[in-house]
Amino acid sequence: MKPILLLLLSISLISCADKESDSGDPDAGLPISEKVNKLLAQMTLDEKIGQMTQVNKSNLLKESDIRDYYLGSILSGGGVAPPNRRATGWADMVDRFQGYALQTRLKIPILYGIDAVHGNNNVLDAVIFPHNIGLGATRDAALVERVAKITAEEVAGAGIHWTFAPCIAVPQDERWGRTYEGFGEMPDLVNELGAASVRGLQGTTLTSKTSVLACAKHFVADGGTQNGKDQGDVILDEETIRTIHLSPYDGAIGAGVQTVMASYSSINGQKMHGSAYWLTSVLKNEKKFDGLLVSDWAAIRQLPGSNDDQITNSINAGLDIIMLPDNYKEFISALKNLVETNKIPITRIDDAVRRILTVKYRLGLWEKTKTERSLTGTVGSDAHRLVAREAVRKSLVVLKNDNNILPLSKSRSSILLTGSHGDNIGYQSGGWTMEWQGGSGPITKGTTVYKAIQKVVGENSVYFIEDGTEVTAFQLAIVVIGEEPYAEGAGDRTDLSLKSSDVAMIKSFKTNKIPVVLILMSGRPLIISNIIDDCDAIIAAWLPGSEGDGVTDILFGDYKPTGKLPHTWPASMSQIPVNGPSNGISVQFPYGYGLTW
Repeated sequence: MKPILLLLLSISLISCADKESDSGDPDAGLPISEKVNKLLAQMTLDEKIGQMTQVNKSNLLKESDIRDYYLGSILSGGGVAPPNRRATGWADMVDRFQGYALQTRLKIPILYGIDAVHGNNNVLDAVIFPHNIGLGATRDAALVERVAKITAEEVAGAGIHWTFAPCIAVPQDERWGRTYEGFGEMPDLVNELGAASVRGLQGTTLTSKTSVLACAKHFVADGGTQNGKDQGDVILDEETIRTIHLSPYDGAIGAGVQTVMASYSSINGQKMHGSAYWLTSVLKNEKKFDGLLVSDWAAIRQLPGSNDDQITNSINAGLDIIMLPDNYKEFISALKNLVETNKIPITRIDDAVRRILTVKYRLGLWEKTKTERSLTGTVGSDAHRLVAREAVRKSLVVLKNDNNILPLSKSRSSILLTGSHGDNIGYQSGGWTMEWQGGSGPITKGTTVYKAIQKVVGENSVYFIEDGTEVTAFQLAIVVIGEEPYAEGAGDRTDLSLKSSDVAMIKSFKTNKIPVVLILMSGRPLIISNIIDDCDAIIAAWLPGSEGDGVTDILFGDYKPTGKLPHTWPASMSQIPVNGPSNGISVQFPYGYGLTW
């Protein structure tokens, strides 16, 4: 019996060792640089190119292509999700994809990336935080770090390793459709809060189970395009670009950000994805960024020339990972040919792959090949929602409060709540929520302003009518209006005026002598000069996300407002762009403005 027992024990130990080698780091005791050099020396050109290729989940022709093409990373572009959109469904999918990566010869794990830009906003029932413009109004770096930390936990709980956040743009023109993705118009504010976000996402130890990779984007000057045109041209001298748009990257790099995403936009006519000066000379060499540089979605296709020219110019400029929604097989074949014909030097390929592997080792990815399921159950938890509620109330900026109408009494018995945004989680959350462009209605779990007010005054004391134009008798009208959701270029506007129907409704209340408290939900300042005198109080609530209770915390006086404007508020479209000191221009409200009581 003893020989048989020894044989069984030996088989068992060998089996365990094989299982560990499938997912563990076989060189765990070595310094990261030695691990990377050892692994890189074993890699074929095909394996190296695979690491540089990122494919969108919905364009993955076969899941087994992860194994067969040695793909180094997968992403879910805005709205791309598994059939089960809750955290468990995401975790199951990512774990399955990772299984294919671990079937490759060298068993290099994939990175899975997602745009978790205000919470893990693609995952059903995850907490949705205020967009960055609201966080900028808080002026609270410690809070921003806590928000990012919770976002990281909810991203990791869904099996995901990498979020394409924070956006540390410095928006200079509110016509830009991505204005709300930046923390504000001043580089010092963006620098401070961008660094805080990186610290929260990546944690003090990247190998922690609750840490994910941050991505500072979009390098560089995406917020400075002419007329606020998305993906447009930045026509500025280098000193101005460095002072306004480059300086916030100092905070992110100083905080240890591991990834940077290049911008779609151009500087003085040259597309950023083809600029060796900005990507390599400035970012990698001058700024000492030692992480990986990723392209934006199919952005290399905006470069001039043929497909080969686009690949050659972008990689030689310094891009390490190319985000390709589709046609990845053609890309892989073309890149291999370009290397073999010396259009792209193998040293540039090795540099890119070395950076990719280094970041994967720093993250401890070989020990994170399965989702930490203890985190999965915390996605959308009450504790996380309390932090989001705090972020909402600290983000609200009181712009007007005539006769101290605010805070409201909780004993009011006849409140009219009206407006398109009063009972709509989708509108309350804005773009990048469940879908790329956002949506309308109960698209995910949350508390609308209407439900939050009901909790405070009782269900029978507040009445919701979406269009209150015909109402003639109420003690008070709380009007919640703003912008419908949008993202990126779909949000570019030449006119930031309120809807004529909303203006007419507000004026009808004035005619009927009904006091008006206006709550604006928007991704930027809107032109309100034509209704400001018709409102007794005005609150800029930005895009607060899923926790409407944070609005009533201020509305009914449980907390004093502390929010300050992260953007100068123009009085008319002709004043845009106006940033910081208004130089004698009579703006509606200056940068940093915000009332309290």
